[in-house]
Order: sequence, then C-alpha cells, then structure tokens
Amino acid sequence: MTKFDHARLKQLIRTSFENRGVCKDSCFHIAEAIVQASLRGVDSHGIGLFPHYYTVSRTGRVNPNPHFTFTRSGASTAVLDADHGYGHHAGAEAMRMAVDMSKESGMGAVSVKHSTHFGAAAYYGFFAAEKDQIGLCFTNTNDTVLAYNGTKPFFGTNPVCVLAPMLNEGPFCLDMATSYISMHKLREHKQSGEALEPGWAYDAAGNPTTDPLTASFVGPVGGYKGYGLGMMVEMFCGMLAGGPVANEITLITKELDKKRDLSQFFVSIDIARFIDPVAFKTRLQQVADTIRALPRLTPEVPVLIPGDPEKITREERLKSGIPISDAKYAEFIAIDKAFATACFN
Repeated sequence: MTKFDHARLKQLIRTSFENRGVCKDSCFHIAEAIVQASLRGVDSHGIGLFPHYYTVSRTGRVNPNPHFTFTRSGASTAVLDADHGYGHHAGAEAMRMAVDMSKESGMGAVSVKHSTHFGAAAYYGFFAAEKDQIGLCFTNTNDTVLAYNGTKPFFGTNPVCVLAPMLNEGPFCLDMATSYISMHKLREHKQSGEALEPGWAYDAAGNPTTDPLTASFVGPVGGYKGYGLGMMVEMFCGMLAGGPVANEITLITKELDKKRDLSQFFVSIDIARFIDPVAFKTRLQQVADTIRALPRLTPEVPVLIPGDPEKITREERLKSGIPISDAKYAEFIAIDKAFATACFN
C-alpha cells in the first residue's frame, strides 16, 4: 500500500484541478477538504474521491467556474445559490457567511441550493470552531438508506455534524451519517470483498445481508431513530432550499453529465452571546476528560468521546503518511504521473 505526504499531495491536487480550468478557490477547498478527511481517517470522504471529482469537472455535472449568489434574508439568515459548483467551495463560503452573521447577531444560518457533493461535513464546522463558535452542518443526498420497515430506500445518508471549541485540544467533533455506514464505505467493502457487519446493509429486495456484493442499500443507524434524523436533515436541506429531496436526486456514481442539485444547511452560534467562551471551552474540556477517565469495560480499549479516533489517526498520518490502495493509486498516476513524487519516504 502506498502512502502520500499530505502537504505535497494537496499541492498536486490543487494543480490538477487548476489545469482542468477549475477556479482557484474551488481547487483550494477541494484539496483542503479531502486531504483533511483522509488525515483524520475518514477515508470514505477523503482523497479516494479525487479521481471522481476530477472526472466530473468536464462532464457537465459540476460548474468549474461558478458564480455564487448570496441573498441576505434577515439579520441572521441567508441563502447561497451555488450555481452547481463544487460543494466544498460552496460549503466553505456558506459557513464563513454564517460565522460573519453570528458575530453580528449571535447566530447565522445559511441555506445552500444548487450544490454538489461536499465531502466530509466536519471541514465546514472547523471554520466556526476556530472562531469560538459552534458549527452545525447538514447535507442531503440521493436515496440509499432503507426506509424503516420498508423494502425500498427514500432518504440518503444525510449526516449530522456538530463542532465546538475545546480548551486544550482541537474541537469536539461529531460527524456522523444517519445510516450505519456511508455508501462510499459500502463501495470500499465491495472492492475489498470484506464482509459487512449485521444491520449495515440490505439487498435489492430489502433483506439484510453481510455480503457487500449483494448489498444495494444501507440501514438507518438505530432503526427508526436514525431514519427520523435523516428526515430532519432533509427538512433543513432540500425542503428549506426548495430543491430536490432524497429520491429525486441523481446518484453520485450515475449519469455523470447530469447535475445532482444537492442542498446543504450551515449554522454558526456565537458562544459569547451565552457564556464566556473560555468558560465554555473549559467546561467542555472537563466533561471530555471526565468521560475518558471512566472505568473501562475492556481494559485495553480506551473510553473516547466523538472525534477522538480522528484526532489519533491525524497525529499518526501526519507522521507516517496517508495510505491509499494500489488500485486507487493507479487512478492518481493515470491522471498525473507527478503524484508519484508525493509518496511518503
């Protein structure tokens, strides 16, 4: 397995998109978002998506040079028309707008319409946490999650993401799909042939399966609870944006010349409007440290809080590099042989 140096890799990804005629801001945010995801171990939304994002820059799905339209609808609300540009760029602009409005009025909320896949939601929450704000990020996607007690899917994996600053470490980060696994994770299992865990996926008839090759849909996390959360996310996204919902959205892997028209929603909350930020961060740090110190059921397995596994993986990969499968590495080299120079020594 090949490993990439993250800094060199980011540079090459940006250059690859620039050479395709993609605007520089989009190039920057795509590279930053997918490398950050892979550094944190979120490989399903990381650098493995680069070949796909690269391909759709010329198929008509994504606008490589979008003209964003920002409409302020209130003291703390706005709508961003992403003009079918890359979701990473649109999401970063939307969260920055939300942060700016939050500084003015205590809270900012931005609905994004006519967007595309934005990768890992946490990327946008970091913009808020860095400013001593709480960031919330949501996106809708196509129908891949089996309806609870149904035989067909309706909602997508619709993530719930919350980030908040902590005192002595990086932000608290809860970034979870409302399904047991993402479709990208399912595709990874299809490629590797590794068996799925019970409850993760279902076949075309709606029957549970652990065989990735027969799996067509993923299951909602926590049964009806995860399914309910998926519907909540859809209300914030497609419905507030007036865009397509769930089963009206094109699959990410199909009809690459067709726009997906995704919708997203970003919120930033100014902690200082409620409590002194240092007091908040201190209290959150205390809670986190108390949880981590709880007695362990299995002695060798630590008690963690959301985001801890990603923080651990990030420290490891900053030193040892980002791993990538041989098959995916070949896709990078097919795009540009210069990616060989990013291999970790």
